[in-house]
Amino acid sequence: MPAARVLPVAELVARARALAESGPRQLLGIAGAPGAGKSTLAERIVAELGPVARLVPMDGFHLAQAELRRLGRDGRKGAVDTFDGGGYVALLRRLHRLEPTSVWAPQFRRELEEPIAGAIEVPPQVRLVVTEGNYLLLPEDPWDEARSLLHQAWFLDLDADLRRGRLTARHEAYGRSPQQARAWALGSDETNAALVAATADRADLVVRVAPQPPPD
Repeated sequence: MPAARVLPVAELVARARALAESGPRQLLGIAGAPGAGKSTLAERIVAELGPVARLVPMDGFHLAQAELRRLGRDGRKGAVDTFDGGGYVALLRRLHRLEPTSVWAPQFRRELEEPIAGAIEVPPQVRLVVTEGNYLLLPEDPWDEARSLLHQAWFLDLDADLRRGRLTARHEAYGRSPQQARAWALGSDETNAALVAATADRADLVVRVAPQPPPD
């Protein structure tokens, strides 16, 4: 993996703002391994930029739980073949070409463990779409087209032990026992993380978020 630059959140927000101001609509992708903090960073950027930005996560394209069971993939939810990659790329195409009416995107609801269709509105006045997910930079079909549709792509890195600790805590928070949570974080999640790490060289920026200074 290329060496990561350590940058404060404020600088990343400033970079996203400059991108939003550089064209009629820009797409910023934030990739990284499970637990790297992609959604937290993306949410912060969108909150700071306000109505000109919208967050459209890749997670909305999780296959439904019933389909994962039918396909025998529910035991490794989050792997690349548990997403509708073609559907995600098709949505990026629509967002990229700036349609004259709103585009509606799905959203993954963790409390339900299911994607919900039409949950995120992206009106035509949105100038920056921030999308985040594990597999934005994969070179294989259909994911390879996603990279060509992103005006900028960032890869978010994080210390591996910290990342695994976050994942374990997340799995526990959503109902797994401590043993189950650790097994998932070190098993399925770690397999996915290795696949994702190999895509970092396709990013415009490999970054670690600088620690926040303690409050006065």
